[in-house]
Amino acid sequence: MSNDFENVSSSAEPAGNSAPAAGKSHSQSGGWERDVLEKLAFATLREQRARRRWGIFFKLAFLILIAIAIVLAFDIGGSEVETFGPHVALIEIDGTIDSGNGSGSADNVIPALDNAFSDADSTGVILRINSPGGSPVQAGMINDEITRLRAAYPKKPIYVVVDEMCASGGYYIAAAADKIFVNKASIVGSIGVLMDGFGFTGTMEKLGVERRLLTAGENKGFLDPFSPQNAKQKAFAQDMLNEVHQQFIDVVRKGRGNRLKETPETFSGLFWSGSRAVQMGLADGFGTVDSVARDEMKGEEIVDYTQHEGLSERFLKKFGASIGAGAVQSLWGGSRPVLK
Repeated sequence: MSNDFENVSSSAEPAGNSAPAAGKSHSQSGGWERDVLEKLAFATLREQRARRRWGIFFKLAFLILIAIAIVLAFDIGGSEVETFGPHVALIEIDGTIDSGNGSGSADNVIPALDNAFSDADSTGVILRINSPGGSPVQAGMINDEITRLRAAYPKKPIYVVVDEMCASGGYYIAAAADKIFVNKASIVGSIGVLMDGFGFTGTMEKLGVERRLLTAGENKGFLDPFSPQNAKQKAFAQDMLNEVHQQFIDVVRKGRGNRLKETPETFSGLFWSGSRAVQMGLADGFGTVDSVARDEMKGEEIVDYTQHEGLSERFLKKFGASIGAGAVQSLWGGSRPVLK
């Protein structure tokens, strides 16, 4: 009996010892599955967050595109003017007279002039100029348009008010107005034309650099800064400058008429103070935009008609203007007539 009991006890011990081992294996199995589930859960969470971030990004991008489309469609910052009742129209030219996107280009000034004169409520136009000069072509186009509009609307005067300066191309434009008003210290005049550039032939010789220029046409390398100056071409350029200068003189004489007190220096390219300009007949008196509107045009309200280029136009012209400027530079070899 005792032996049997001992055998049973000894046989039962391995069974008792195996239970904890089985429990440990079960625990290890459960931990592995839990780790896998956690990793899957975190991976799913990260994917959802990434999708959410990309969703927000695309929604914002879509909203930005819609906003840009609205701006381009309605052209916020355009030049349309809504007015009610009699008023004095104001147009500003500030800076160089050129074919760029500034306020001194004919593409901006002429539409503004047309809008100002054609508005039934405008009683007159004030053209405020602050310019050192620029392109004779742009200035000539604006001058011609002012002359045309004065004939088409004889009851609407156009007066120029000069700020800091109205020189060269700026004065070319101003000469077409009915009257010119200045400040005593304004700079007025500089009725002349120039074409400038550089010559590098002496420097090239010292450096041992040879200029190799091939042209089809004997004058195609006209005023090339890296070639010796040609006397015939120099004379041709001077004749062209004299021709443009004479056009300038004719415009001033026509615009100022008997008011102009000519002297040998009037068309020499010199410039004068506003006080001296009034004495010489280059200007009619002193005044500001407000004083001219109030005293000369009897207007209390002033409406700005200055052509402000819209976002779409600036965007579309940005590269085209650069290419065009480069083409002109290539054509003239860096030199061209300037009213300056």
